[in-house]
Amino acid sequence: MTHLQQLIDDADRDGIDKLVVGAVVHSGGQVLILRRTVDDFMGGIEELPSGGVEGGEDLLQALARELAEEIGWHHPLTVEPGFAATFDYTSGSGRAARQLTFAVSAPDRAVTLSAEHTACRWIDPADADDTDLTPESVQIIRAWAQHTIQQDGEPVRACHLKCVKILSE
Repeated sequence: MTHLQQLIDDADRDGIDKLVVGAVVHSGGQVLILRRTVDDFMGGIEELPSGGVEGGEDLLQALARELAEEIGWHHPLTVEPGFAATFDYTSGSGRAARQLTFAVSAPDRAVTLSAEHTACRWIDPADADDTDLTPESVQIIRAWAQHTIQQDGEPVRACHLKCVKILSE
């Protein structure tokens, strides 16, 4: 069983009805955040690029599609091993949802926003508290920043949320 399949199996076991994938898209130590349109679910907040997994998609296919839709990214998708953070919430339709957030390095900072978002910006992880991000997104950004700190040549894998270690497959 792959580590990605284990994430799906854990969600099934926990009674999760909807899977959502998200990304800590980063470049030069900064993280990309997006502002949702005001007339959408959780309108006006800032968030990491994310969206629901559709029928027939695996997690990485869904992540690639969401990055293409939300930020116009058509680069090959390479999820960084060793980092995946999850949190649970109730969706706008009342379903139990789990967001699985992965780290992805941006080859450039070009962003083409979808109609779901009105703005984007790159932030330093230390400035996450000075945003309109949800507490869960702030914690994910902090966990990613901590993950990138090198200690004795190995990444620190400390997460403030439920964090699952993903190894190279």
